[in-house]
Amino acid sequence: MGFRASAIGSGIMATTEASGVGKHLGWRPERLREQREAHGLTLEQAGEQLRALAEQAKLKGIPAANPQTLWQHEQGEVYPGPHYRRAYCLLYRATDPELGFRNALPGEDTQFKLTPMDDQRNGSHVLAVERALLQIGGTAEADPLRLQQRILDAWKRRHTGGDPHRPSVVLVGGFAGSGKTEFARFLTQLTGWPLLDKDPLTRPLVEQLLVALGGDANDRHTDLYRERVRPVEYDCLMQAAYANINCGISTVLTAPFIGEMTSEAWMNRLINKCNALGVDVSPVWVQCDAESMREYIGFRSAARDAWKLQRWDEYMATVNLELRPVVPHLVVDNRLGTAISLADQARHALRAVHG
Repeated sequence: MGFRASAIGSGIMATTEASGVGKHLGWRPERLREQREAHGLTLEQAGEQLRALAEQAKLKGIPAANPQTLWQHEQGEVYPGPHYRRAYCLLYRATDPELGFRNALPGEDTQFKLTPMDDQRNGSHVLAVERALLQIGGTAEADPLRLQQRILDAWKRRHTGGDPHRPSVVLVGGFAGSGKTEFARFLTQLTGWPLLDKDPLTRPLVEQLLVALGGDANDRHTDLYRERVRPVEYDCLMQAAYANINCGISTVLTAPFIGEMTSEAWMNRLINKCNALGVDVSPVWVQCDAESMREYIGFRSAARDAWKLQRWDEYMATVNLELRPVVPHLVVDNRLGTAISLADQARHALRAVHG
């Protein structure tokens, strides 16, 4: 093919992409070539479609996707970074294991199909949404409110009106880099419920408050932040949520909620207050593995994450990957990016139908 570039073809590729096959368990790069050829695409055409899909899906870090880089991916010389992997999954309508990026998780659908794309709108969008919801919510732990079905019902009724359920407040929590924000956005796109994301909602206040108290605007690890700023940050988030709750509006909130979801007192206060207003509370915990979280955090390049990345071992010593909410909840398994990849495909299917 003539594409044996000696340098990485994109200046925005994640550092993990420089690793060889041996460092990524289950990586089978030949599957990318098999899929591309099954879809009748040249390297140039595949690159054009990858860029277009990534831009349409609003993925952070639109891949350059030049032929040299794609060739390196297919030959196993360069492991694709997170933005490339998500774009490949969209392009070929497949999961990470199906495309040979990694081994499958236990119980994960791993059937490898070479299915050429077509533009028929024959209900595949419904199947994509149902598949995503069933698989990424496949580890429900005592979810008495059947949140998955409610989300699907809300999505289906967006075009017909009417919702027989009580309003619901969905708390999407998880550690930094777990994919909770992406999953929360997916829920809002399906249901039409408003999203309250702690970071953009409170960051200007948090940064100014930290500076006013003599601290660093990007501090998220000292006692100053934890004891004097974090409580105000979460109070702002919850006050915004109560503005919707008081109006009977279902709302999706996303934040780590580490201390909150593990506190029976905090959760019971929220549940009791919402019940008094005729509103349900549905906690969701996004599970992820340490390496994926590190990759996501490094890729988003946020200044507030610098301390975590510089002292990763010290930070991980404070993280309990087995942590779960103390009340009935839904667990979304996003280890190795599983859930977010499926959500990407469901969103893409919906855009194709309603675009």
